Amino acid sequence: MTLYRDEGIVLRTQKLGEADRIVTVLTRRTGRIRAVAKGVRKTKSRFGARLEPFTHVDLQLYERRSLDLITQAETLRPYGQRLVADYPRYTAGTAMLETAEKLTAEEREPALRQFLLLVGGLRTLAEGDHDPRLVLDAFLLRSLSVAGWAPAIDECCRCGARSQLRGFAIPAGGAVCARCRQPGAATPAPPTLALMLALLRGDWELADRSEPRHRAECSGLVAAYLQWHLEHGIRSLRHVERDPSFAGPGSAAGPGGAADGVEADDTTDHRERV
Repeated sequence: MTLYRDEGIVLRTQKLGEADRIVTVLTRRTGRIRAVAKGVRKTKSRFGARLEPFTHVDLQLYERRSLDLITQAETLRPYGQRLVADYPRYTAGTAMLETAEKLTAEEREPALRQFLLLVGGLRTLAEGDHDPRLVLDAFLLRSLSVAGWAPAIDECCRCGARSQLRGFAIPAGGAVCARCRQPGAATPAPPTLALMLALLRGDWELADRSEPRHRAECSGLVAAYLQWHLEHGIRSLRHVERDPSFAGPGSAAGPGGAADGVEADDTTDHRERV
């Protein structure tokens, strides 16, 4: 057996036998892996709560033929402590974990950009400076972009026109102009498309000023677009709620202003915006 180390975000766990769990982790270098944590369900487990969903952990593992074996786990950032106490943030975070797993379909295939997006998204969600639904939608749009499915927002996905965008056609790939719009396409308000573009680009000053109706319309389009591209969809999206404390138009940005938000994070202090 080969011994290796990696850091990752715990996506989910499932019971195995009397006292063990199978832990699914999106790692920095190895991609998505599944590994066994022996004795983790025992009261005096040496792992404690280090292998719970949302936790950013440093792992030592043995690579095995089927499931790897976790031998050490150290907490880097316990995002779950803040998220589980706040239902809107918890449900948004759960949808982020499920999306990250679905968009890394192949095990042990490196997915550094998805990993960095997830770390940045969970950190932003835990800080609580922005509407959780906005943070989730920003994460979903950027994750789709990394996966190669970025929607066209500021130009027609059919002809490339950048004016008179009158609809949003999910099967076609995004915004459509008046000439290319076909029956059945959604007709979002212009501020909704502007909000989607702001979330994709990380413009939190604009996003935080958006009105509740445009946030709701944006969330609907993003969710529908994501479900279209994923065979089985994201089940946890149905539980996502908007935090009413962020519902008023013109809500102020957090202490970090527009420069903060869903950004890629690197534990070596190197940050990459995707």
